[in-house]
Amino acid sequence: MHVNINRRRFLLGAAGTLAVSTLNAYQLDLLFRDPPLRVGLIGAGWYGKNDLFRLSQVASIDIVSICDVDRQMLEEAAENARQWHASGKSPRKYADYRKMLAEKDLDIVIIGSPDHWHALHAIEAMQAGAHVYVEKPISVDVLEGEAMVAAARKYNKVVQVGTQRVSTPHLIDAKENIVEAGQLGKISHVEMCCYIHQRENGNPPVQKVPEYFDYDMWCGPAPMRPYDGLPHVRWWRTFTEYGNGILGDMCVHMFDAVRWTLGLGWPERIRSTGGIYVQKDGKSNISDTQHAVFEYPELNCIWQHRTWGTPADPDYRWSYKIYGEHGTLKANTRQYEFIPHGAGKTVLKTALTEGDKFPEDIGDNGRASTGAPASRRHMLDFLAAIDQQKKPVSDILEGHISTASCILANLSADLDGRPLVYDPTTQTVKNDEEASRMLAREYREPWVHPGKAGK
Repeated sequence: MHVNINRRRFLLGAAGTLAVSTLNAYQLDLLFRDPPLRVGLIGAGWYGKNDLFRLSQVASIDIVSICDVDRQMLEEAAENARQWHASGKSPRKYADYRKMLAEKDLDIVIIGSPDHWHALHAIEAMQAGAHVYVEKPISVDVLEGEAMVAAARKYNKVVQVGTQRVSTPHLIDAKENIVEAGQLGKISHVEMCCYIHQRENGNPPVQKVPEYFDYDMWCGPAPMRPYDGLPHVRWWRTFTEYGNGILGDMCVHMFDAVRWTLGLGWPERIRSTGGIYVQKDGKSNISDTQHAVFEYPELNCIWQHRTWGTPADPDYRWSYKIYGEHGTLKANTRQYEFIPHGAGKTVLKTALTEGDKFPEDIGDNGRASTGAPASRRHMLDFLAAIDQQKKPVSDILEGHISTASCILANLSADLDGRPLVYDPTTQTVKNDEEASRMLAREYREPWVHPGKAGK
């Protein structure tokens, strides 16, 4: 690898110069890598474009191809990519991801498609020779996740999951300097929550599918609901046909962060209750209220969400709280507080922002100012794992455990709160044939579930 100072990364102007001055030798190599990494994107919505942009901020990349079933969204993403290239090069555009992957010319594939597509996109990208960055949750059923882990190991590919709380600077500090330093003492209780009102609802009329949108391909292996507006403008998240509700969207982040902070693996038992208790007037079929318990020896990790009413702690509407015998750790994406029991001062640390180095972070839908530094570090960890042939911090197995645990909580709620014990070795729920049958969803023809392929 040699440095090519003509690459666009060096041409970011003052912000790029400031950023370069703080980089180590490896980061500089990434930034000016020649030839650049060949990258493709499947799913060109906000998350997909954001992931692609964060990667472009930390490495020299050639955006070779972009795929989306919405032609307007595809054109917008391709234009963004053209502007990010110093040469003004436009990526190839695809409506069918299979044609894109058939070229077999990509080092990395970023998957920003809706949840019900993650498994097929990720596995086929690995089969095509690419390493994968996949958004969370990794799957919509448990056996999809098992198939993704198996594919990563079979094809020897690095798969980083977009659970970037584990790359968030102030949360790393909390893990190292509060938890691992022993300031909490024995930990036997964790609370996680989301009280953000983000459950889309309403009763839009059924309408004609616009000519620029391939709705059949968007649905893919999932059921095809009557078309009542572009689903990819967050509307899909409110239906269990395409995702796993608030647990799959929000709990997966906090539970993953808790597991990483405390060094936890699979829960011993999972149980949950919930439903639509308040917001009954729209089409949404995901719960507006839910309580879940992830059980470990002498430790319960408890989740609660409500998409109505007021938060229990307004400063920590979406957060986790770890309770120890010597104090409490409260943490979210913006800060953490360590509150000692008895003598001692509260420790408060806020999120890192890098608007001075990356002014493009500022004002990005109000989300990137604190999220961008974590996303960049997550991308750097991903690239280092590829170069060093090691597992990344959010390896596919860790993403699978966090995702599948949330899915199992939803299954428990569907089974009237029945406790579930999942065995990853047999890939069954112990002593529960009914729950075991629910570990894989039925796919819409002609798509084939990856957990059933070849069986």
